[in-house]
Amino acid sequence: MPINSFLYPATQVVSGYEVANSLRFNDGSSDYLNRTQGTPTNADKYTLSVWVKRCGLTTSDYHYIASFDGGSNPREHIRFNDTTDQLTWYFRDSGGTATSLTTNRLFRDVSAWYHIVCSYDSTQSTSSNRQKIYINGVQETSFSSSGYVAQNTDANLNTNSNNIKIGALGVSSPSAGFFDGYMAEYVFIDGQALDPTSFGEFDEDSGIWKPIDVSGLTFGTNGFYLDFENSGSLGADVSGNGNNFTVNNLTAIDQTTDTCTNNFVTLNPLAQTTTKGTVSQGNLEYDRQGSTANWVAIGSTIGVTTGKWYYEYKVIDAGTPNQGSQIGFVNYDVSNFQSDSSSDLSSTGEYSFYSGGGNIFANGSSLGTFEGGYADGDIIMVAIDLDNSYAYWGKNGSWINSGDPTSGSSGTGGFSITGVGTNIFAPAIAHREDGNGQANFGNPPFTISSGNADGDGYGNFEYAVPSGYYALNTKNLAEYG
Repeated sequence: MPINSFLYPATQVVSGYEVANSLRFNDGSSDYLNRTQGTPTNADKYTLSVWVKRCGLTTSDYHYIASFDGGSNPREHIRFNDTTDQLTWYFRDSGGTATSLTTNRLFRDVSAWYHIVCSYDSTQSTSSNRQKIYINGVQETSFSSSGYVAQNTDANLNTNSNNIKIGALGVSSPSAGFFDGYMAEYVFIDGQALDPTSFGEFDEDSGIWKPIDVSGLTFGTNGFYLDFENSGSLGADVSGNGNNFTVNNLTAIDQTTDTCTNNFVTLNPLAQTTTKGTVSQGNLEYDRQGSTANWVAIGSTIGVTTGKWYYEYKVIDAGTPNQGSQIGFVNYDVSNFQSDSSSDLSSTGEYSFYSGGGNIFANGSSLGTFEGGYADGDIIMVAIDLDNSYAYWGKNGSWINSGDPTSGSSGTGGFSITGVGTNIFAPAIAHREDGNGQANFGNPPFTISSGNADGDGYGNFEYAVPSGYYALNTKNLAEYG
């Protein structure tokens, strides 16, 4: 079973303040934001608050949430570490004295949104009170390293003329340390060291930590609030200060509705065959690099037992020659693909549509060939009806086998699913021989020419979502799953 906090508990409803948008960072695209700070309200105090959903894990480089780094002294970084996935708050003063505050906690749940608050007050006489880290409303107290800044040290992230960066290492021309994942509700408070209750609260029914409206806070001169709601100006500061950020390599397609108040399914790099593919673009693109015939397969972060669910997959490279892709879903309780070095989603507990010849595989059997398969540029539609135990596949707007996903118990043109009611099902993809594609679970990493939402208004799909089917996210899961 994959490491996944949303396979089971996501049916809880958490009401209250809603976050509309997040910004998707892809480390391979060198995405980041930057601005130069002015004269602060108080350089000795600040608070940084942000919600993040990680994608790339245990990589060869750090992933920076915020940084100032001129290449020598001084420096200040808030980052996820490369090979350990710990969170580090690194500081070096103008004299070269370095301190590091690194959590013992590991941040490896790619299904979860984490709320991170870093509160800085160097005026405190007790060293451990000068820098505080909070995760999901609770102060971190367990550290693998615990060095703190000297008393009355100005914060490098809040110093006049310092160019700070979000999502990259803060040298003048970033070439490393690019963040991989999603950020939402990015807030910087100049002149105050606040605790997390200024930015969130525990839901009284579920006990889940959730965001609150921060628009009424006092932000200070260098303060800003990035809500990422303006797709034409993703670095716009909505605090009222006008401390806008320069946008680098991010475009409107990187604005998403996958947020800390409505978490969408993504591909799960922790749920793969033992031979791994490459996952990128917010864990929505899957690539089998090279010409090897061995299959790699990946599952997703949200599993379901009931309901009707829809997603699309755009084929970038169907493989060589058009025999390198399988698109569908798996039964997590039955499928053994995560323990196999190679899996093509054609075994027990696996359901897929194959690019080479168009085979439909269901629970270990081939049910025939359809549409002659598919090729580069095709968009495959997947409709999973767990209320009636049928699956449907389509290509470029038409359902194969004359399928009608709205046919209910008759299952017109559908393919039977085994184990419904007790087992957990989740979208899954397999590729071989240069196979590559991008999943659209409602927040496409590719341009949509039309734009279709589900019946509740969630998602952005190329083709019409069948009536009664929904994008797989925590809001819909709470209501229909």
